Amino acid sequence: MTSAPGDARGLEGLRVLIVEDEPMIASSLEDALTDLGCVVIGPALNMKDAIRLARAAEIDGASLDVNIAGEKVYPVADILSERGIPYVFLTGYGRAGLRESDLSRPVLQKPCSLERFEAILARWR
Repeated sequence: MTSAPGDARGLEGLRVLIVEDEPMIASSLEDALTDLGCVVIGPALNMKDAIRLARAAEIDGASLDVNIAGEKVYPVADILSERGIPYVFLTGYGRAGLRESDLSRPVLQKPCSLERFEAILARWR
């Protein structure tokens, strides 16, 4: 995450699932979301935990890395879609790493600005 946070008042209490297999990135994202007033679910560092949380956790949205320890995150995205839960892909691949069916979803390329991430989160309210 880069840049300083903006006005986070509208994000207080937003429950966000983090699916990220790089512990340092997951920790940085968790810190940024907590600073914005969000409640972090996870982070899920592997697909087993990600699928479990996507199915059962009370969440308002999710941040998904496309590649989780060599596995594509698409089963998690499908579960979230079925539940009507919005998500953003936060990935080093950009749009090139997405399935055709996910091209309409928001994508932030790592490293991304916190302001752009905040703007996406604000739409989930």
